[in-house]
Amino acid sequence: MQEMVNQLVQKDDFQFIHADQLTMVQFAIRGASAFPGKRPKVIFDAHNAVWTIVDRMKENAPFFLKPVLAIEAKRVKQYEGELLQTVDHVLAVTDIDQKLLEEALHFSKPGKNDRISPMTVIPIAVDTQKLKPVNRKFGSKNIVTLGTLHYPPNADGIRWFFNEVFPLVQKRVPDATLTIIGKNPPQDFIELAERNPGIIKVTGYVDDLVPYLEESALMVVPVRAGGGMRVRILEAFAYAMPVVTTTVGLEGIHGTAEHDVIVADTPAGFAERTSELLENGSLQERLSTNGRELAKKEYDWKAVLSAMRPIYE
Repeated sequence: MQEMVNQLVQKDDFQFIHADQLTMVQFAIRGASAFPGKRPKVIFDAHNAVWTIVDRMKENAPFFLKPVLAIEAKRVKQYEGELLQTVDHVLAVTDIDQKLLEEALHFSKPGKNDRISPMTVIPIAVDTQKLKPVNRKFGSKNIVTLGTLHYPPNADGIRWFFNEVFPLVQKRVPDATLTIIGKNPPQDFIELAERNPGIIKVTGYVDDLVPYLEESALMVVPVRAGGGMRVRILEAFAYAMPVVTTTVGLEGIHGTAEHDVIVADTPAGFAERTSELLENGSLQERLSTNGRELAKKEYDWKAVLSAMRPIYE
């Protein structure tokens, strides 16, 4: 990756390197600095304040991992704070993340002469022309959830749902089923589906979400540790899928609980609201309509990404 960036900078007169997420910024900074006379500006597109993800994972981790995650959270916080003094501009996806990144900057103890990069909040966007409302199967009792499953916060939230929440849903809605979609499912997900044939399905990666959404009544986005914005929720809104999520899951999204989305944080509360939504077709329709309108109004890419033009100009 570093060789590729260096070659591109040396060969052409690029004005910018847009580095997507924390792990990629290192290559952009080195590549831009390798040729001082041609140095392009580096824009750091921070999808999360990553240190907060590690810090939140600590809360739900086994006791023997808590000290390790505490150390790692501090190290990532230091690293993120130092980066903010090195790049030319930072894009944060929410006001919350902007504040948390600024906290990392303060944590890294910059000297009075250190340069601090300007920061702009630009939310994640979806294409509401491409993501059309789906025709959900009438009377479905299927719950769908999805995410990149090798990403620890995604796997943690879904694991919490099927271990602590879904059994409570089944007590109230005995014919409820669960579909888990996502790349690289952990082994315990696969074993769960094998023990519950016809009730729990783990698909792995799928090319087209629409058929699975059409077979489902609602989507759950159970998030206990995370940062940034949940693209899954914005896409669900665009697809006009009713959503149940947590307070952490809704962070950074201007959705209103009970109007656009259902929010619950405890296993009992999450199960109760999910069951209620499964049984209440009119509530499903209200949430699907309101969520779709929110996606079109505030998160369509044509509206959101126009804010990037002044940064580049």
